[in-house]
Amino acid sequence: MPGRVKKRSPLKAPERPYIALGLEGSANKLGAGIIKHSPDNSTIVLSNIRHTYITPPGEGFLPRDTAQHHREWALSVINDALSKAGISLHDIDCICFTKGPGMGAPLVSVALVARTLSLLYNKPLVGVNHCVGHIEMGRQVTGAQNPVVLYVSGGNTQVIAYSQQCYRIFGETLDIAVGNCLDRFARVINLSNDPSPGYNIEQEAKKGTRLLPLPYTTKGMDISLSGILTSTEAYTFDRRFRPGGASAEDGEDIITPQDLCFSLQETVFAMLVEITERAMAHIGSKEVLIVGGVGCNERLQEMMGVMARERGGNVFATDERFCIDNGIMIAQAGLLSYRMGLETPLAKSTCTQRFRTDQVHVAWRA
Repeated sequence: MPGRVKKRSPLKAPERPYIALGLEGSANKLGAGIIKHSPDNSTIVLSNIRHTYITPPGEGFLPRDTAQHHREWALSVINDALSKAGISLHDIDCICFTKGPGMGAPLVSVALVARTLSLLYNKPLVGVNHCVGHIEMGRQVTGAQNPVVLYVSGGNTQVIAYSQQCYRIFGETLDIAVGNCLDRFARVINLSNDPSPGYNIEQEAKKGTRLLPLPYTTKGMDISLSGILTSTEAYTFDRRFRPGGASAEDGEDIITPQDLCFSLQETVFAMLVEITERAMAHIGSKEVLIVGGVGCNERLQEMMGVMARERGGNVFATDERFCIDNGIMIAQAGLLSYRMGLETPLAKSTCTQRFRTDQVHVAWRA
């Protein structure tokens, strides 16, 4: 049987250093990042600045208010990124912005900033798919070669694998994303949004001692999360529920917020591990790359690691600098596109809230 021929990458080594500015603002994180691709094929993160719109406990973030936050902080964040990188906008080769998916008003606010800078400094624009930005930055930071990608965030939950210049979706959520599920339950039990609801659920889950029965809803390669959220919320109306935790008078049969956080995490993450393992078996991969804001969760990384090791594989994940929405991932994916000769004309620099991962032509990979 002939050996598999390794395809040559269509992305040529740069003849000179290329520098890109990336602007991200698809949700409540506003980010500006500057990245440099050198002739020796090295990639250098020159700066990665982020500012988060945080709402009071029990509240989510509305598109209009989030967009207003992005408009107010855009210049400050971009100036900080340029200052830390030690360059000016004249040194930039291209300006990359999140084209979608995401919340409409915040996306438009950041795209407007990108267009304005493009016209002022005569720099080409590159529209970037938010999901592809996560994947490319994850690959760059971890060194994963051909992984199954679990993309888990507040707005997206997808199991992805690369094939023929396309990131193909093997499975996804049928309703709400895992990050949205966790965030909404955090609001139910009035957890703080600082630094993020998902992080605070993770910390509360570490104190939980009781695994409560919840719906386990995998449908082939897809999952459903709205039912498990409703079931978890229903426990807060149970007579055994103690919002302030256990007291000396209580018996053993009580339910605490920590138990609910623990049960929700364990059940949802088990579903994610299952569909990821199916994708690994299908394509014969030994690598899993976890990207997106929920990818910071150490318990998810631990559970995925157990599964991968049983299959003789490895898990790759990044820390909060690159997991959580940021500008540098947009700069990385945008600069790869720019080096392949792809630019976004001003007339087409619109945003779309529904921009699927598998709609992107990944021209820079073989």
